[in-house]
Amino acid sequence: MIRVGITHGDINGVGYEVILKTLADPRFVELCTPVVYGSAKVAAYHRKAIDMEPVNFNIVTGARQVVDGQNNLINCVDEEIKVEIGRPSEQSALAAYTALECAVSDLAEGLIDVLVTAPISKHIMQSQEFNFPAGHTEYLEQRLAGEGEKSLMILVNDSLRVALVTGHMPIAQVPQALTKELILERLSTFEKSLKHDFAVRKPRIAVLSLNPHAGENGVLGDEEQQTIIPAIEEAKKNGMLCFGPYAADGFFGTEHYKRFDGVLAMYHDQGLAPFKTLAMDCGVNFTAGLLFIRTSPDHGTAYDIAGKGIASEESFRQAIYMAMDIYRNRIADDEAHASPLRRQYVDKSGDKEVLDLTGEE
Repeated sequence: MIRVGITHGDINGVGYEVILKTLADPRFVELCTPVVYGSAKVAAYHRKAIDMEPVNFNIVTGARQVVDGQNNLINCVDEEIKVEIGRPSEQSALAAYTALECAVSDLAEGLIDVLVTAPISKHIMQSQEFNFPAGHTEYLEQRLAGEGEKSLMILVNDSLRVALVTGHMPIAQVPQALTKELILERLSTFEKSLKHDFAVRKPRIAVLSLNPHAGENGVLGDEEQQTIIPAIEEAKKNGMLCFGPYAADGFFGTEHYKRFDGVLAMYHDQGLAPFKTLAMDCGVNFTAGLLFIRTSPDHGTAYDIAGKGIASEESFRQAIYMAMDIYRNRIADDEAHASPLRRQYVDKSGDKEVLDLTGEE
């Protein structure tokens, strides 16, 4: 059974509500072994707040005590922590950070197989211990990325995968941040992930423009001519199937995205606004470029509806399903490339063709 580590996120948001609603289905433990990192008391508090039937947990103090066939909860947060549903606080940020640290340590040690994170508040989380304006993605890149690898945020549903060149940064800084090298780096990571994580053998990637109408040949900006198009041309020379740049409005409005395996957007809202319009209740945030698998729902803490029992758990459920699918895809891809056939050399210099297996590349 795949062991799915689940962090409870901000305890004053909708994290526990979507976790409890997901794990309330008794069939879920037939698919995987859920391991929630949080607090049994806080979970019970949220369950009562939304007037929900009890969810059975095997409550333990460490991942080595986890039992397959049951919902597991690791008590790793101070049981006396104060819960203020709907209001971010320093205590809720500390609880989120503590659970995340514990889960990531177990993931790196191999005690859990994948990680699914409930939402946090990036603003309230900032501290000496957690100085990552981009939130989970930036933190996990430091903790779990391979040598020389960079993380990449990809938003995914059944029909659309959107990756971002620039993530959580002010719009005014985006043009200066865009470089040919950065776009090529993102394209490379995106292509690798589509192959390794999503089992797409030869991915077709659409690249969006930065300016309206793709810059109108420089009339509305020259980033396309100076940066984006040269990056696309070099990627093509490297064997990638990438196309563009496409103006974002017409690209999504005409459903042109359905012709591609992935879409690379230049900045956060350019990619996420259309994605969440199409997939707000079922979209998943996946962090590519890591040694380990991490997904999350594509919504935030939703303080405004926390504790009301109306939060949809569909995106969180899909995040767990996707983490398991990617885990299996990686295993299958590794097995497929584990023992490649040796290159065969044929000597055609004589009267007869001779197969030579002793040659070296």
